[in-house]
Amino acid sequence: MKNYKYIIKLLLIALLAMPVLNSCSDDDFLDRKPLGNATEGDLTAGGFEEKAFGLYGKIRTQDGVTNWIRYWFQNIRSDDAQKGSTPTDASTLGNIMDNFQYSATQAEFALNWNGHYSLIFACNDLITEIETSGLTDQGTIINEAEAKAIRGFAYFDLYRDYGEVPIILNKVVIPSDGVKAKSTVAELETQIIADLEYAASNLPDAWPAYPGRATKGFANALLAKLYLYQRNWAKSLEKSELVITSGQYVLDNSYVTLFSEAGDNTKESIFEVQFLREAGVNYSSNYWESQGVRGSSTWDLGWGFNVPTSNLVNAYETGDPRKDATILFSGQNDGFGLTVPASPPLAQPYWNKKAYTTPSIRQSYGENKNHWKNIKILRYADVILMAAEAANESGDFSKAAEYLEMIRSRARGVSAVLPEIADLNQAVLKAAIKHERRIELAMEGERFYDLVRWGDAPAVLGGLGYQDKHKYYPIPQTAIDQSGGVLVQNPNY
Repeated sequence: MKNYKYIIKLLLIALLAMPVLNSCSDDDFLDRKPLGNATEGDLTAGGFEEKAFGLYGKIRTQDGVTNWIRYWFQNIRSDDAQKGSTPTDASTLGNIMDNFQYSATQAEFALNWNGHYSLIFACNDLITEIETSGLTDQGTIINEAEAKAIRGFAYFDLYRDYGEVPIILNKVVIPSDGVKAKSTVAELETQIIADLEYAASNLPDAWPAYPGRATKGFANALLAKLYLYQRNWAKSLEKSELVITSGQYVLDNSYVTLFSEAGDNTKESIFEVQFLREAGVNYSSNYWESQGVRGSSTWDLGWGFNVPTSNLVNAYETGDPRKDATILFSGQNDGFGLTVPASPPLAQPYWNKKAYTTPSIRQSYGENKNHWKNIKILRYADVILMAAEAANESGDFSKAAEYLEMIRSRARGVSAVLPEIADLNQAVLKAAIKHERRIELAMEGERFYDLVRWGDAPAVLGGLGYQDKHKYYPIPQTAIDQSGGVLVQNPNY
């Protein structure tokens, strides 16, 4: 597949930007349409479009949404990952996350909470202004749909992390505007569905010139996932298949290249946060940099956090190509002809290869640390596996097996590994789907939440200190204090 690098600078008065990747030549740089300025052939642009674009820049910069706090909260507490780095580096937070010693007073807990609400408040600002303007042109409606898709995404993160949280939909002008009691889980689900249904009804199928913007597929994929958590199998299958039959998405031919620079903004992407390190522009965060190999000289690639566990390494079927695409082994070949230093002297035997960059690209930038790869929030393979699970739970075993085979077939490529699951037994398929979700989405932040919703977390994570209360984090003490006691702590903390 030919890849295109879109280098699009957002021309805003504010400091927000939505950079876009993938072009075929430097000459294309001069032909990019500046995001925020409508040109002939664009949707009608109202006065709200620049603020809508600004939301994507805010996604890129908020604690817990896309920076390093995200994987601390979503991945490290699973059996797939651990703190990593050196033993003394971030040891307190590592013990908290690796061993379920959650603390409402730990600073990072407030960062995750505040980052998500900051993004929600920005969405509220735009939605409120649009709804009070009375404008109903197509461009304005789409801008509101973008804001609601992003707000739905932020609330979905909070829903998985905290359970009951305040639903704040108003514009926050003074601090008291943002003080509300927690809503129930059911109320939160209803609100997320409302936001995402509006988005799915009003967003375009694609943004050919502007990859990275929210689409109909993004909204429907998030709805499919929410319904999966609700165990509403019929609705989850319906929404998943809206994405599958839309014709907008295909699985990449190679899982191995999916997480390289060439894998950014491909047809497998449903939603990616855009980063860029090129032509003197550095739209970046510490998300990938903090996961790079912690070494010296040319192997000083990052801070060394969020590393795979031996449990994950041993979970792969023999010959599964996804193992070498996900795990970077100390002392072994990196896949590009270089040998990673052994452990020791490196502090860890395994590293997250999905955070690894192409050595020639590092050399061309004159920098080792990864500031340029996109963060894949939702990809097509996840939706296919959601459809497989929903179909299996609904009793359509042949459909479940068909979707499962799509993922295994891509993974095996032309090799003879990963045989097709031919047994159309619900229990057999369920076990296979669970395994496939773990392997296909390894190190991408889904494993812990899957274990919780399957009811498997006590058995899998109990030896690490997991208890039922740990399916949710405690509400940060700073948020409770600032609310004047309106917010109540989650149970058993």
